[in-house]
Amino acid sequence: MELPVQGQSQWGTAWLVLWAFAVCVRGGFVEPPPSFSLRSLTEVETRLPCQFQVQEEEQVVQVSWFKELPDGTKEQIITAHLTEGHTEFGRYSGRVRFESSSPTVDSALLIMNTEESYEGKYTCHISTFPYGNFERQLSLTVWTLPISSLDPVVLEEGQSFRIAASCRSVARPPPRLTWDTDLPGQNQTRSSEGGAVSTHFSLHPLRSMNGMRLDCLVWHPALEQPRRISNRLVVQFPPDAAVTGYNGNWYMGLKGAELKCETGGNPKPQSFTWTRGGKALPDGLTVNGARLLFGRALRQNDTGVYECVVNNGIGTRKVESNITVTEKIRSVQETTVDTLVMIIIVVAAGVLVIVMIIIIILVNRYHRRKNRKLEMELSERTLKINTLSRQDSSRRLNSVSTDPRGQNEDCTLLRLDSRMKNSLMSLEDRPIYIGSESSLGGRRGTVGEGDVDYLGRPVLYQSSWHEGRESMRGVEMEGEREERRRRVESYLKRSNMSLDSGLPSSLVPIKPQDQDGSVGPTDIPPMLSNLCGQREGVTKGEDWGHRRAVLEVDEADCDTSSYQISEALSNHFHYSNGFLRPKPHSNAILLHPRGQII
Repeated sequence: MELPVQGQSQWGTAWLVLWAFAVCVRGGFVEPPPSFSLRSLTEVETRLPCQFQVQEEEQVVQVSWFKELPDGTKEQIITAHLTEGHTEFGRYSGRVRFESSSPTVDSALLIMNTEESYEGKYTCHISTFPYGNFERQLSLTVWTLPISSLDPVVLEEGQSFRIAASCRSVARPPPRLTWDTDLPGQNQTRSSEGGAVSTHFSLHPLRSMNGMRLDCLVWHPALEQPRRISNRLVVQFPPDAAVTGYNGNWYMGLKGAELKCETGGNPKPQSFTWTRGGKALPDGLTVNGARLLFGRALRQNDTGVYECVVNNGIGTRKVESNITVTEKIRSVQETTVDTLVMIIIVVAAGVLVIVMIIIIILVNRYHRRKNRKLEMELSERTLKINTLSRQDSSRRLNSVSTDPRGQNEDCTLLRLDSRMKNSLMSLEDRPIYIGSESSLGGRRGTVGEGDVDYLGRPVLYQSSWHEGRESMRGVEMEGEREERRRRVESYLKRSNMSLDSGLPSSLVPIKPQDQDGSVGPTDIPPMLSNLCGQREGVTKGEDWGHRRAVLEVDEADCDTSSYQISEALSNHFHYSNGFLRPKPHSNAILLHPRGQII
């Protein structure tokens, strides 16, 4: 990596100090060190170091500086003698000098105004007595600071892709050029002999690009930071125009009225032309640049279309304004009323929107509170119903005997009622003899075989007694049927409640299980099966030719009740180890045989 000139000088100084320390041991050059090279810039002073340390009884007689030419020969620059002084030679006369007033002690050479031609190899020649001549060679590199320029280009809107700016710089070594801009475009860089570099930036010109930054940056090792050449892009475009000054309330007699042509564009327009309806302006009107002045009071005939034509050298723009002059001034109050009406409408709309938002918020809050209240009431009622249901189930279960060997009252009553019914039916279903005499006399009827009572005696019936008996029996059977129906319904209800509340299986009448151990849908308690099968038993036991009465038990009601009981038993109980046990249920309440709730 190449160091700047200042860095090179510091490095050379440090090297000379180390070399001087080594020379102190014996005689020789203190500076420059062997194969020393330095850099310098044009138009600045350059120092070429040279100092010789003599030994005891040794003396420097003469010092000379030479420059090596491209052909290999040496060109003498300056000479200093111990007694005769110093002499400058050729083109270096007046341009170089020794740094010290005692050149034989410190022989450093100063080039007062460095030029590019001074670059090359230099030799410091020392003549001593009595040890002879000594030489030390060094190299000088001369850099030139960049000489830069930027040439902007004036563009017009609508032109094709072209160069917008050019930047050029010359230096040794050749510089590097870049563009600092936000414009969309392309750059192209070229280099030529002598360290000259040029770059061009091209784009499509638009009016929006006018005034945007397009800077050129020059990079060179002799510069601590890049040199910036500032530039702004110039894009010219036709003008824009608009007529202002008319407020819509011009009336006859108005003074000081004027119109103004507001324009844009690049460059700014300088030419303005005013006309009315394409013709000359009425008398009393004057043009002052972009302004049209009415130098008198307005008249009715001032009404018309006024035109402003603007030209900026790039393009022309024409703009119109329709002016109406009324007979009288428009009331300020009307204008104020219109403004107030608009304000009222806007405010009313805003208030309405706010009110609607508030109503929506309040309705939502009301419904939320109502829903929460309903949820709380529903929870309370649900809890209350569950509590009452448990209490009612407990009371009903406590009212039923928990002894598995006993039978409840309804079962006993049903059985007794069934037996009584069988007895009555056995009497009713026999043939009836019509007549008042007994079968022994044989007056009114014929006694058939087998017409005997339960003691084996012939049965005698009188017709009148029989008719009375039939009417009484009908009334009694109707009452008994209603009583049996109520008892069956009560039994079914208690059976269902027992199933729901977890009644122990010992309280439910069962029949032996099937082969698979389950209770079938036909497993009905004995008293109900007797009640429902009464007619069937009578039919199978005896074959009667004629019947006077039919069974009072309704077969449809009996089938329905039997099906409900069977369905309840099959859905809620299962037979296990000789006991009918309830199936698991999420709402069931299990009771201990002693009546305790589990």
